[in-house]
Amino acid sequence: MSFPRYPQYKDSGVDWLGQVPAHWEVKPAKRALNRRKELNAGMKCENRLALTMNGVVPRDLDDLDGLQASEFETYQIFERDDLAFKLIDLQNIKTSRVGIVPEQGIMSPAYIRLQPDAQKVVPRYGYWFFTNLYNLCVFNELGGGVRQTLGPEELLMLAVSLPPLPEQREIAGFLDRETAQIDALVAEQERLLELLKEKRQAVISHAVTKGLNPNAPLKPSGLAWLGDVPAHWEVVRLKNLASERLAYGANESAEDDNPENPRFIRITDIADDGSLKADTFKSLPPEIAEPYLLQDGDLLLARSGATVGKSTVYRPEWGRCCYAGYLIRMRCDLRHTTPAWINLFTQSAPYWAQIGEGTIQATIQNFSGEKYGDMKVPLPPLSEQRAIVAHLDAATAQFDALTAAVERALALLQERRTALISAAVTGQIDVRAAT
Repeated sequence: MSFPRYPQYKDSGVDWLGQVPAHWEVKPAKRALNRRKELNAGMKCENRLALTMNGVVPRDLDDLDGLQASEFETYQIFERDDLAFKLIDLQNIKTSRVGIVPEQGIMSPAYIRLQPDAQKVVPRYGYWFFTNLYNLCVFNELGGGVRQTLGPEELLMLAVSLPPLPEQREIAGFLDRETAQIDALVAEQERLLELLKEKRQAVISHAVTKGLNPNAPLKPSGLAWLGDVPAHWEVVRLKNLASERLAYGANESAEDDNPENPRFIRITDIADDGSLKADTFKSLPPEIAEPYLLQDGDLLLARSGATVGKSTVYRPEWGRCCYAGYLIRMRCDLRHTTPAWINLFTQSAPYWAQIGEGTIQATIQNFSGEKYGDMKVPLPPLSEQRAIVAHLDAATAQFDALTAAVERALALLQERRTALISAAVTGQIDVRAAT
């Protein structure tokens, strides 16, 4: 669906805003929104609010997150239709951090509260306008300090484009409807991604625990999370399939980026599909990297943090590489198994069940080399391993192609949403006839 442009435009005087409809006003935010800060002294309000990507939602005060009730006296009171902002760590912003308050409540002092002037700004229009600033990464270039924080005074100096109030209502109503439709489509695509992921794992899990012959006799594995396995298979510890001890990587800081030196692979360099990211290159000097250099087929296993269990197989086309201390290297004994078999096993439900059972939950999750070594692995004969790997390579390629198509559709929907918001709140399209 295409929309007309306004008949006349003028220069806004603001680089990221460009030209706006001739009858719109452009002024500093402080001329249309008021900065207010009312602390919750004496617990005047007990309804906590949480800022999410899509707005502000109430939170149950029974969940105190370890705080004492008296500590909420330092929280700010937000009123219905206030705009709430979180403008900390601006260099790391990936999603919108603006919300419109649905009801009176309290928020942490880390949030900024602006109250729209009812004679100048429709709250929903204000919400969409500032959402566009996040989408355009306008905030990312502002702020200061160690955590790159933007204060309320700087926020209020930003220019806002203001159509007449009836037109603001029309624009806000249009964006509410259109983005709701896009969000519904996004949710459908995200559910499809989850289903594809679950189906992919189910296909892998069945093949690496039951094989390809549905008529093969089975025997109990003695493990609840594994169940029965083909009678001629073994179940062995991972360390017994390695040609040498599982080894931790280099405990070095990632400061070197010399492309002539071996690449230093960290957990953050490994994409979800096991590939190596191209834009996170770091290296180590050869003399430090030497004991940690990888060979073709080396398996890397993440041992710490939210990425526990993530794995990848080193490939020679990556060039010379070494690996970091939060990764564990397994080098396969090719007399008994192949890197491809172990890598497929790390994508199965039995693998993740063992990760879940063995994870130490302290300040961060941890799964040691010893625990990886004791992990149980179903093991067919080598020839059968190769047949199953070939079968799964073809099957997962189909899932990966479908997943890529869904991800492309998601990206297009997100681009459409972002472009629609920007065009509407800057007047690049006239949506009044669509309301």
